[in-house]
Amino acid sequence: QVQLVESGGGLVQAGGSLRLSCAASGGTVTNYVMGWFRQAPGKEREFVAVISRFGSTTNYAESVKGRFTMSRDGAKNTVYLQMNSLKPEDTAVYYCAASDFPRSSIRAVMYQHWGQGTQVTVSS
Repeated sequence: QVQLVESGGGLVQAGGSLRLSCAASGGTVTNYVMGWFRQAPGKEREFVAVISRFGSTTNYAESVKGRFTMSRDGAKNTVYLQMNSLKPEDTAVYYCAASDFPRSSIRAVMYQHWGQGTQVTVSS
């Protein structure tokens, strides 16, 4: 069973950048649909980005489109989320997830494997 560990979160000023990493073990990231989700205090977990199984097709939430970029490095067995032009409303715990299903999904229920999350805080 694949295990996921996120890193790279922190405190950044509005307009700044962060790169989140999600390192996998026990499985290969290229064999899974991989997603990023986030959850702010008092809110439901929401979709951020997804990358297709095997390929490199990505899809983003409208709120992050044009600012965030998801990528995958098979050699390092890691997926990334490059976050630019950060806003205070991006503040949340960010989770990496892997899906056993073959098709990309924006629904958290379709993902079976989750990391522990990494905190991102954007100050105004």
